[in-house]
Amino acid sequence: MIASIKSPKDLESFLDTDIQSAFLLTGNISVIKRYVDLLKQHNRFVFLHIEKIAGISYDKEGLKFLAKFVKPTGIVTTKSSLIQLAKQQNLVTIQRLFLVDTDAVKNGLKTIELIQPDALEVMPALLPEMITKITRKTEVPVITGGLIKNDRHIELALKSGALAVSTGRSWLWKRIDTNND
Repeated sequence: MIASIKSPKDLESFLDTDIQSAFLLTGNISVIKRYVDLLKQHNRFVFLHIEKIAGISYDKEGLKFLAKFVKPTGIVTTKSSLIQLAKQQNLVTIQRLFLVDTDAVKNGLKTIELIQPDALEVMPALLPEMITKITRKTEVPVITGGLIKNDRHIELALKSGALAVSTGRSWLWKRIDTNND
């Protein structure tokens, strides 16, 4: 399970769970370091969805700033050009791919093979047969998220081959059984 933190109030809810990783989709240039530091003080892995952080430019200098000053574990992005720049800054990279149509899947897989992100987040998560197909076509670990509303959605995504499921629904963050790996 990966917590998608979409508002500052979700930070405390997340810290009350055993979940180790968070996608941070809130904040701006003036508060993001504080959020990342708080989560890292609690030994959590923090991935910034760079397009959701106001005031950060989507270029080499923006990524240098994040890597040297904010120091997240890595980034989540829909922009393949940012994956390459983030890798140069030794950040863990997660490419987000929206399964809009057949062409998006085909082109997305080509891009994944070229840029080799550390993981791929496939959205929406409610397409188990597509998750299975994508996990068979790439060796990049697949995370999935989007439209998750209950435990069954999570279980289906994991059974379809996803390594992890991300969700912003905080009541589902507490559902994980820490005895299962």
